[in-house]
Amino acid sequence: MSLLVLGINHQTAPVSLRERVAFSADAVPAALEALRALPQVQEVALLSTCNRTELYAVTEDDGRALSDWLAMHPSGAGDLHAYLYRHRDADAVRHLFRVATGLDSLVLGEPQILGQVKDAWSSARAAGSLGGQLDRMFQHAFSTAKRARTDTRIGANPVSVASAAVRLAQESFARIEDSSVLLIGAGETIELAARHLVQARVKRLLIANRTLVHAQELASRHGGVALPLSEVDRHLDEADIVLSATASHEPVLHKPQVAAALAARKHRPMLLLDLAVPRDIASNVAELDDVFLYTVDDLERAIEDNRHSRRTAAIEAEAIIELQVARFMEHFVASTRTAPLKRLRKHGEAARTEVLARARQQLAAGEAPEEVLSFLAHTLTNRLLHAPTVALRDAALSGDADLARAADKLFAESEERVKRSEAREEGET
Repeated sequence: MSLLVLGINHQTAPVSLRERVAFSADAVPAALEALRALPQVQEVALLSTCNRTELYAVTEDDGRALSDWLAMHPSGAGDLHAYLYRHRDADAVRHLFRVATGLDSLVLGEPQILGQVKDAWSSARAAGSLGGQLDRMFQHAFSTAKRARTDTRIGANPVSVASAAVRLAQESFARIEDSSVLLIGAGETIELAARHLVQARVKRLLIANRTLVHAQELASRHGGVALPLSEVDRHLDEADIVLSATASHEPVLHKPQVAAALAARKHRPMLLLDLAVPRDIASNVAELDDVFLYTVDDLERAIEDNRHSRRTAAIEAEAIIELQVARFMEHFVASTRTAPLKRLRKHGEAARTEVLARARQQLAAGEAPEEVLSFLAHTLTNRLLHAPTVALRDAALSGDADLARAADKLFAESEERVKRSEAREEGET
């Protein structure tokens, strides 16, 4: 039994591939059910964000079935294997701890990822795909991330993808104070973007969403104007900057829409920031003159300064993670070593329960107690010895000397312990 992590992220795969392997929140329960049904998969959790899609599993194989499944879902990213990373046991634990702490994020130390990891854990628990091992690993990841943020400055001056996008807009385009900004979506990323834009004293804020009430709630908190997504075309030309982050599987802005808006603006430039995976803005929009289109991958350059300022804190956080990985693996290895003993006890208790129930039925039917006791002893002995007897016989036939020696050692030590126990009892009497 092994802990396994496999997936892709912003470091290994471009957004064009990541968007094909992204799972919406609504799709996660069905995905977990299908993953749990795969052979050899005992436990599994799915983490899918704009920058990564990862499977965390307890499995008895090398994870090939998991990687094949991921390559075919949800939209058939058949070339996924070339971009996939795989971590096992201590490396898997270390990876999750680094992800939860923000050390594996596009924005070093960004705080939103911890909430996304918690959502993945919660979804797996609700779907019944999370067992004791993964549950303990995720819980330990949460406590490790909390300690790293408390004991280091990895979380100081928190920066999100949304804030990096706003910063990019401030540095590369018009003054925010003189700009009208259209936000498409109403999730956490848009909420954060709205907050940063208001702090930057944005001139006008438009918020469009498929569910109007969500846009209205967000607009009321930040002084914006709410629009239904269906009316974006009517107001697109008013926007100097568009920032989009929805959960749509298809683009919400296409080239003809943006071209029409540019014509209405008399070709005054527009800055489009697409923070969604899958992408919200069709890639061919970038072919238009007077349009500057950026995706989440383009933010790499914009946040390099943030990485530099946090590298010292990251080194300290890595040391905390290494300590916590060692502690978790001590418990994990100990639990796997006791697993055979637990299975043996479970087998013995099941045999005892079944045979005892049959013996009681015989007594109730009026059979002689001596005969029932003989049946009980004989049947229980056979049940308990059947599996090891078959295993030892097969080992002898196949030439497996290691199993025979282990059995000899086990039985010899057991007999010696029985003799010592009997000797002590005789001495006490």
